[in-house]
Amino acid sequence: MELSAVRLFVRDIAVAKAFYANVLGLTVASDGSKQGFCVFESAGIRLVVEAVPSDAPPHDQGLVGRFAGVSFAVANIALEHQRLLSLGVTFTGDPEPQSWGGILATFKDPSGNELNIVQYAT
Repeated sequence: MELSAVRLFVRDIAVAKAFYANVLGLTVASDGSKQGFCVFESAGIRLVVEAVPSDAPPHDQGLVGRFAGVSFAVANIALEHQRLLSLGVTFTGDPEPQSWGGILATFKDPSGNELNIVQYAT
């Protein structure tokens, strides 16, 4: 068994597509924005970003704007943190050393989903 994809739910697919492609630098593998989704590729894993319509049931609405448990590995977290800040990305705090040896920082996408950048211990 291999992990192949992670799904993330957003409010506006056009805004999300611009953020994940232009700000985070992910490759668009499939542009289904007219159908409410985009698929991004990163190191063999796909990130499927899906729009939740404003008139969707409350349960579906609750999928947007929460901690997603998705981490993006970076070589130098201090530099990436500064780069993302300069592009207007909101962080919930500065990069912090973790007990397992890495460094982690949480940021928000335009829909309020919380994601991480992580620098693993070498």
